[in-house]
Amino acid sequence: MARASNSRADNRLDSPKGLRTNFTLFQSRDRFGRFTEAIARRMGTPWFLFGLTIFVILWMVFNTFGPESIRFDSAAIGFTALTLILSLQASYAAPLILLAQNRQDDRDRVQIEQDRQRAERNLNDTEYLAREVVALRLAVKDLASKDFIRAELRALLEDLEKDKDDAAGR
Repeated sequence: MARASNSRADNRLDSPKGLRTNFTLFQSRDRFGRFTEAIARRMGTPWFLFGLTIFVILWMVFNTFGPESIRFDSAAIGFTALTLILSLQASYAAPLILLAQNRQDDRDRVQIEQDRQRAERNLNDTEYLAREVVALRLAVKDLASKDFIRAELRALLEDLEKDKDDAAGR
């Protein structure tokens, strides 16, 4: 069994051989990155702020007006447990938000590079088409116009009629 899972890990093409691991919890950086973005996205919503506000209000009301025997955080000492919970939440939220911002910066960098390459291709295509239009204009300029061909045909017809008259007059 261990051999089968090991060969499966050897066949993976998404990471260099030296960096492959069988640790599956955060096996992919992308999976963890998507997780951090989802957390950061939810923390920035009005519903999260509304829920957190309701949680804090309920905590304070219960620990202020609830039966003293079941209170777990004292209002007299400034809701120490609530302060610790909110500090813990903030200490995890800040790095998760920074990770999500770093991933967004990486995506933006890739998008900017793709846009630059696309703009360069468009510029090259435009320059090529401009050269082709100039070449076509030059080729059309060298072509005989309809009026020029008519004038040449009339001149040939006159020459033929003149030769015919000369041959008939002999």
